[in-house]
Amino acid sequence: ERLAAASLHDAVRLGCDLLRSEEEEEAALVHLCHRAPTDKKPEAAGWYREQGNREFKRGQYQAALRLYSKVASHELPGSPEVSVCFANRSAALLHLGHFEVCLEDIARAESHGYPDRLLPKVLLRKAECLLRLERLKDAQEILRVLESKISLDGVMTTHLARLKKLSQLKVKLGEKERCPEPAREARGGIQGEPEIWEENNNISGASSSVSLSFDAERGRHLVASRDIVPGQSLVKEEAFVSVLCPGESLPLQHGDTAWDTGATNADLYCHHCLRQLLASVPCRGCSYAKYCSQDCADMAWQQYHSTECSLGALLLTLGVFCHVALRTVLLAGFAEVSRLVAWSHHGDKNLQSPEGRCNALSEAPDAGAGSRGIPGCGSNGRYQSSYQALFHLLPHTEQHSPEHKFLCTLSVVAICKKLQAAGLEAAVLNQESPQQRSKPKTCEKTSDELSPELMTVAEAMLRHVLQLQCNAQAITVMQELGPGDGAVVDKKPVRLATAFFPVLSLLNHSCCPNTSVSFSGTAATVRASQPISSGQEVLHCYGPHWCRMKVAERQQLLSQYFFECRCQACLEELESGVKSVVSIRNSFCCPKCQAQMQGEEDTLCCSNEACATSASRDHLSGRLQDLQQQIKKALDLLRVGKADQAIKMLLKCQMDAGTFLSPEHLLMGEMEDHLAQVYATLGKWQEAASHLKKSIEIVEMHHGPSSVETGHELFKLAQILFNGFAVSEALSTIQRAEGILSVHFGPQSAQIQELQEMKACLSQLPRNILQRT
Repeated sequence: ERLAAASLHDAVRLGCDLLRSEEEEEAALVHLCHRAPTDKKPEAAGWYREQGNREFKRGQYQAALRLYSKVASHELPGSPEVSVCFANRSAALLHLGHFEVCLEDIARAESHGYPDRLLPKVLLRKAECLLRLERLKDAQEILRVLESKISLDGVMTTHLARLKKLSQLKVKLGEKERCPEPAREARGGIQGEPEIWEENNNISGASSSVSLSFDAERGRHLVASRDIVPGQSLVKEEAFVSVLCPGESLPLQHGDTAWDTGATNADLYCHHCLRQLLASVPCRGCSYAKYCSQDCADMAWQQYHSTECSLGALLLTLGVFCHVALRTVLLAGFAEVSRLVAWSHHGDKNLQSPEGRCNALSEAPDAGAGSRGIPGCGSNGRYQSSYQALFHLLPHTEQHSPEHKFLCTLSVVAICKKLQAAGLEAAVLNQESPQQRSKPKTCEKTSDELSPELMTVAEAMLRHVLQLQCNAQAITVMQELGPGDGAVVDKKPVRLATAFFPVLSLLNHSCCPNTSVSFSGTAATVRASQPISSGQEVLHCYGPHWCRMKVAERQQLLSQYFFECRCQACLEELESGVKSVVSIRNSFCCPKCQAQMQGEEDTLCCSNEACATSASRDHLSGRLQDLQQQIKKALDLLRVGKADQAIKMLLKCQMDAGTFLSPEHLLMGEMEDHLAQVYATLGKWQEAASHLKKSIEIVEMHHGPSSVETGHELFKLAQILFNGFAVSEALSTIQRAEGILSVHFGPQSAQIQELQEMKACLSQLPRNILQRT
């Protein structure tokens, strides 16, 4: 009851009183943290090494690579085992053809004191990489060093195999020098047309084609200041803060083990820049944080990880929103945090209503005449992607449920108490350098009372946790399903990180948006997905899309944002009472005459009056669940190489589905897509293309011919037609896929590059072949 009406300041004080050491809540939290350990365990490193060696011997180099990375994360810094780990990983990288990264791991092994007796093996690997990269002089130098090392070794027999390999490399090197390959163009992919971009003078990271507006109903929002065409970039913004979501485990190998051999987002992406990892650089203090380079590791340590490192288990336990809140205040710096928190004590009451926000702005920090009364703008009237803009995002303090505020408050207080107990308070207040924080501190304070400075930090963090419910942006990536080594690569969007984007947060929601958002690392790009006329609002979809769910479901999901959606799609469905296309297309059909079943109650009736068949909704829903389980089993068969059995099961599922599902049901399209995948695995390209075309028809019905979903399906069809040598059809499909995907992801995206490479390859075929196909 007290929390329901409490301000952020009072909520933190109440949280401090509730969460005291030696009491039940504190003990429960400690118990939960034991389930998410982030400390280094040499025994885990030994176990992962055994698993990695086993996979390496089986020729499973990708699995070995990831397991060796887990070894590196658990080895103690400076231990001789670390150098051996990097050397082992370099061997897997060599087999996978990643020669540059292999050389990096060899350098790491050498810098960590790799044993001299094992050095010839690593030097030989280094020479082979240099040879493959055509760095002939460097390769010759390494071979000379290697020969001298082997000749100095008295026990020559131990090096006989290496001597044989050395002589083979020398022969290859001689051949390369005698017959140099013709100079090749630097391979950087086929470059698309550069995008025209003129930055807005008043909004950082926004195009000059948009302007910032504010009114009581819609708050801050972007409108088109001129006519905008599909595919045009409107916002390019680097996240103010982003935190990697640990992600679900993707099992690499079979068998349950004491330690997890699965690969999650935490193993696959850099914890700082979010780029995909190949050979991770581990944090020196914990087993959780992994980076794509030493530069990223150093930058993360300097900016925030020196404080977060020893809190890893607590942050994983409390969740990504709490982690984002902590990292936000660390990046902002205590001076800026305390300045804005102090201002909020007299400004917060006004900020709860749109009208009040307008009145409060004259007192806002840095508010000047140029700001035109819009929250978050600086004294120059410019809206920056800054902490000030982020701070002005609404926390909706009075609208959150007391239960939610209770959990958020306890979580924030728990983090701040841990910071104080671990002696990290000075680090949070920016009173010591990252070099002074090179080692976790021992407990310095055990008081239940937080210092005034940490109370301020806790209040800012609570504000940010509450803001995230309405303003968190999920950074998504297209992640490959399966090993990704097939001719046709299937991908799905995966939530990679949670972030604050102050400029992107200006976009209001619509269930039928006119923009599309894509991500590259920690950067977001907003593009127009359809024409936007001058004066029209620029709109973004927060998740519930009119193509994917009915209006009642959308309104329910949008309730977390504390507004009622009045977009065109919602108004049409609510006011006209017309049944949504989602309901019609994903409906059950009559088992007798295949007409649509209808009705809102438990019993559905055939829409064909002459038939008048009825059926239980629960019975049909049960059949649908059984069907989905059978499809899952079929895909499991495909994963273990039993493609023929998978086809039989999918065809049976298709026949069963036809007796009670609408022909336009999304699941019908998914089954066609799965059948295309199986036939492609068998190299039966014509059959694969036939099934995928049927899938595309259904996807187009649901999502539209220019949707990103249709673009992804056309991309897969282009791959199938390319592999099946159906040249003219492949070229026309590539052109259509390119047109759609470039609107949503831009001309420089990986998929566009691949489509252009396929097109260039097909276009270079002799004319007589092109005419025949």
